[in-house]
Amino acid sequence: METTVRAQKPMFSNQDLVRLMIPLVIEQLLLMTVGMADTMMVTTAGESVVSGVSLVDNINILIINIFSALSTGGAVVVAQYLGRREPESARSAARQLLYVVLLAALVLMALALFLRGHILRLLFGDITQEVMDSALIYFLLTAAAYPFIAIYNAGAALFRAMGNSKVSMVNSLIVNLINIAVNALLIYGFNMGAAGAGLGTLTSRVAAAVIIGVKITRKNLPVYVEDPFHPQLQWKMVRAILRVGVPAGIENGMFQVGKLLVLRLVTSFDVGVNLAVQGSAVAANAISNSIAAFINVPGQAVGLSMVTVIGQCMGASDPDQAVGYTKKLMKVSYLAMGVSCVCLFFAAPSLVPLFNLTPATAAIAIQVLRWNSVFATIFWPMSFTLPNALRAAGDAKFTMAVSMLSMWICRIGMSYLLGLGMGLGLLGVWLAMFSDWIVRGAVFLVHFLRGKWKNHHVI
Repeated sequence: METTVRAQKPMFSNQDLVRLMIPLVIEQLLLMTVGMADTMMVTTAGESVVSGVSLVDNINILIINIFSALSTGGAVVVAQYLGRREPESARSAARQLLYVVLLAALVLMALALFLRGHILRLLFGDITQEVMDSALIYFLLTAAAYPFIAIYNAGAALFRAMGNSKVSMVNSLIVNLINIAVNALLIYGFNMGAAGAGLGTLTSRVAAAVIIGVKITRKNLPVYVEDPFHPQLQWKMVRAILRVGVPAGIENGMFQVGKLLVLRLVTSFDVGVNLAVQGSAVAANAISNSIAAFINVPGQAVGLSMVTVIGQCMGASDPDQAVGYTKKLMKVSYLAMGVSCVCLFFAAPSLVPLFNLTPATAAIAIQVLRWNSVFATIFWPMSFTLPNALRAAGDAKFTMAVSMLSMWICRIGMSYLLGLGMGLGLLGVWLAMFSDWIVRGAVFLVHFLRGKWKNHHVI
């Protein structure tokens, strides 16, 4: 018989929400800094190294998004069991999550290590040999970090499901310090370029996995992983995790594949042009993505908070509170995103020169960043923060279907139409991305207001 728990009072106070969100904002900023540090610190080695590192980072983001999606599936299940006041079931789900993400990571690592050259040529086509050499070595070293990234993502998701985001924030700080220190030593001290950046990333990811892996086994926690080195699969729990994690993983994975296909178009803009005059589209795109990622941090932090808050509300069979908290958190997301976008709009001309780009490349980056600031203010929260409430309720298949259709039609189709067909180049690619945000955001908003998502069940 299904257990039903109806909350009699607000499940999360404003103070609870602040304690959950503030560390998440700091954590996301720190995690962004890992990739940003690699890109920024290798600029001294030249634009070919920057381009090689940035191309691989796009693949790595795809892999990390898969781990994040699987971890989100586990976090939803754990949060709903906690909302239902079933800690034993929550702990069982936590253990199964660790095994699922680790198995996925080992498979993806093996594919990346053995097929990295083929993957790079398939995705990016005709790139210069200098860019390819940097990409190959950076891909080799960062692919070796996949199992450790998976462990960290699972552990961080479990702590967030418990309402404790401080642990992963501190972990991210340590990761950044290690990454920057190793990068500085190997890139500046030994002139190792892309190899130095890859080793810095690998070292920091290993440290992150060890730290959070030890913490999540402590038995004084509401949810902990017991005896992790003796795997015992519980298929009921695995299916519950995959019910959310697989659609989210497919959605995130295909979304990133779409970005990679568009990136292949971007690389074609650099073929046969005078980069000193026209600028490097690949380098401008890489730097713009790195900078723009920072203004998305508040929305991402709120989205992660929704998994915990809405998951526990739905586990407690209280959809009314789930609706109320979603509206409250969306207001926070819009306010924070608005402030960060305004800051970026005016600060772009000062930030871009920090990356030692040619004047032509810098001009391209500033242009797309300012366009991004305008559209992100209005449409980003609807497109990426709001659907986390739907996923936390178990409506992951809907978000997957909408995101994939919008990505293929708008982001990819419009990129070729605007960027190549109409000759807008990199700006056309970014305008296509904005059209994707508009479409998916509108559909998610209508679906949320209709309320059918409240009838879904995960556990």
